[in-house]
Amino acid sequence: MPAPTHLLPHTETLANGLRISLRHAPGLKRCAAALRVAAGSHDAPLAWPGLAHFLEHLLFLGTERFPADDGLMAYVQRHGGQLNASTRERTTDFFFELPPQAFAGGLERLCDMLGHPYLSPDDQLREREVLEAEFIAWSQDAEAQRHVASFNGLSPDHPLRGFHAGNRDSLAVQQPEFQQALNTFYQHFYQTGQMTLSLAGPQSVDELRSMAQHFSNDFRVGEPHAQSAPPALMATANGSYQQADERRLNLLFTFEDLPDSSREALDFLCTWLNASKPGGLFAELRQRQLIDSLIAAPLYQFAGQALLQVEFKLSAGDTQPEAIRGLLNDWLHFFAQQADWSELREEHALLQQRKRQTSNALALAQLDNEQLEARLSDSGATALKTILQHMNPTPVDNLTIDWQLPPTNPFLRSADEPAPAGLIRGQTSAHRGLRTFAQDRTRGRRERSSMQFSPALADTSGEAMMCLRWRLNSTASTNVQPTLARSLQSLCDDARQAGVELSFSETGNQWLLKMSGWHEPMPAILEQALQCLTSPTADAWLNTDSPEALIAIRQLLKALPVHCLGQDSYSPSPPSSADDLQQTWAGTRWDGLAAGLPATAQTAITRALSRAPGIPDSEMTAPLSIAGQRLWSELPGAGNEHALLLFCPTSTQELADEAAWRMLAHVSQTPFYQRLRVELQLGYAVFSGVRQINGQTGLLFGVQSPKTSEKELLDHVECFLKQLPELISKLDDEALINQQQVLAEQLDGNALPLAQAFELLWQGKLGGRSSDYLLQLQQAVLQLDRTALLDAARRLIHAEGGRRCLASAACPDGTWQPTTRSLPGL
Repeated sequence: MPAPTHLLPHTETLANGLRISLRHAPGLKRCAAALRVAAGSHDAPLAWPGLAHFLEHLLFLGTERFPADDGLMAYVQRHGGQLNASTRERTTDFFFELPPQAFAGGLERLCDMLGHPYLSPDDQLREREVLEAEFIAWSQDAEAQRHVASFNGLSPDHPLRGFHAGNRDSLAVQQPEFQQALNTFYQHFYQTGQMTLSLAGPQSVDELRSMAQHFSNDFRVGEPHAQSAPPALMATANGSYQQADERRLNLLFTFEDLPDSSREALDFLCTWLNASKPGGLFAELRQRQLIDSLIAAPLYQFAGQALLQVEFKLSAGDTQPEAIRGLLNDWLHFFAQQADWSELREEHALLQQRKRQTSNALALAQLDNEQLEARLSDSGATALKTILQHMNPTPVDNLTIDWQLPPTNPFLRSADEPAPAGLIRGQTSAHRGLRTFAQDRTRGRRERSSMQFSPALADTSGEAMMCLRWRLNSTASTNVQPTLARSLQSLCDDARQAGVELSFSETGNQWLLKMSGWHEPMPAILEQALQCLTSPTADAWLNTDSPEALIAIRQLLKALPVHCLGQDSYSPSPPSSADDLQQTWAGTRWDGLAAGLPATAQTAITRALSRAPGIPDSEMTAPLSIAGQRLWSELPGAGNEHALLLFCPTSTQELADEAAWRMLAHVSQTPFYQRLRVELQLGYAVFSGVRQINGQTGLLFGVQSPKTSEKELLDHVECFLKQLPELISKLDDEALINQQQVLAEQLDGNALPLAQAFELLWQGKLGGRSSDYLLQLQQAVLQLDRTALLDAARRLIHAEGGRRCLASAACPDGTWQPTTRSLPGL
């Protein structure tokens, strides 16, 4: 998360017509590419809804040069990167992130798959079934349906009211007319005149340009095509409408003929609408117990049109949409009177600067594709006035609210240097665990400290991470964690703006406070976070939130860590109060880990932790073993889809076993996806990989299917596992050694993004590993041979480490042991 040399990237148009954006950020550990095609779902022929989305899927199915098992998806997975694609209304984006040494190979595959796709009829028939499965899940997802319903107030003629996901009925792949439309769409839009390629990485601009020039030769050369203008958003003269139910109020504002700078203006307006500071709209509505949350964001922007949504999640009790709308109008009127917003423009510029300083490679490449200015310009301020005038905010009569603009964020400015290291005021024997690695004389002693500052991830980019864990004597009441999270809300907003992600989560009887990002404000943020956690404000106890519905596979993933702690059942306890919270804190024991912090920040963190609630505790508990057991947990209520997770822990806690399991995951990830998703077409949610949970390493397999039962899904996964020895045997010695080297490189703490490296160290700490865990793990991977890998596959097949299955149906037969009743609300 380094600071780029420039706030804005280098841009130019190549001789072939491709627009490129190049960002040289010397401290980045990864490189990213984001390619945008100026064509989306609204550009597809009306006769074939979903054609644009369908084409996006087809492009990943391999080319003559790079078949699917060596295409972009397999390549990125093999090198420990990330990738995805997205079809929006008027754009289609393809993006990935990789280590620098693998970046050229990824860019070569991206350009080849867009320039020379197969588009074979057989591939189309198979992939259409994947879209059918996606469509079924989408049609059952409450959040997705709410999003679609938000457009119901628009003109029926506008494409936002249409169906664009695609399914078996809309994609008539066997009709010649459809094939002609698909080919015409591809030829018309997938050429250099319609494309923008953004690259970000530690390479120089010249190196990035050279790669862009070389690999973009795969693209057809073309001229830009103007995308068709949409009809008016509204069929009437109304410029807004609202939608309300028991728990939500959506206010939607439509705009036509906006100036070019309206994107920056809407971003500026939403930034301050969403602010949770006292004196603002959210704070006033929350204080009146009218809402729990507020999110303002543009849902659509194209050709001078925009649709702005302000969504309120209502508090329990009588809904008062008119009161909420009146307060919004009054605040908008106040905001519109603020001359040219000079102070807020300076603050917003600092926010944009910090955002670019603290973004990873992929976020930077995607941000550059948006082509937003780094600050609100004078033309942007003029556009904002136009937007506010169109919203026509009317002040409320006899309303005496002293609205205030948000104060400056203190974390955006350089903090004072902390005091020199020395005795910590108020420290007692209970805090002797607060030591830095520099203060300890031996590794053994520092690894017994309750708070460890790891030297394994020395980072000079300004990025750091920290995790604090509190272990409770028993599972807390269900209202406590949401209360503490609400207490942190305003601080989380300030921290995020300053480049620090702050979160507070609960897993069983454990609470986790995590910080990641720009290290400079972390000590000050920690001090305030501890205060918020120990003394929540009165309104934080107004527990009216209800958990969001999740699709089946996500529900299982959320529940898995609790089950791996052996806490898959409990007796509900009555809601807690502020007095109960103090007793809960008094009985907790805490430990933590930090990395990337300079010595001065370590001292400041240690000083802040002297006031942490609970008792410092350096004693680690061994991960729960389920060796030889087959445990099945049912989590019903996830819709009509079938979903299953299978977690297979290592046979032992030996490092050699972890290395072998990681290697098994590495060589099986692509074949598993190819077999269950592409060949068997079981569903669109198919994945596998290594997963560490509370210090326990295991292989995790996941599938969600609209038609295949949980028992059948399990049989398919088990059948694949039995084929692992054959899969390993087919790898020749050279390929096996190459795979080991690739995996070892992915475990290099100096090359990994800090967030990934830190998560490995944290899980290593929970598993009782030493501080040189990453180095030892790399060596263990390189020391593997074929015999050891085949032996590990045999032990995996025979479930020597046990099996833990979470599914949306009951235990299928007598070979599995059902666990007790699952935690509600997960």
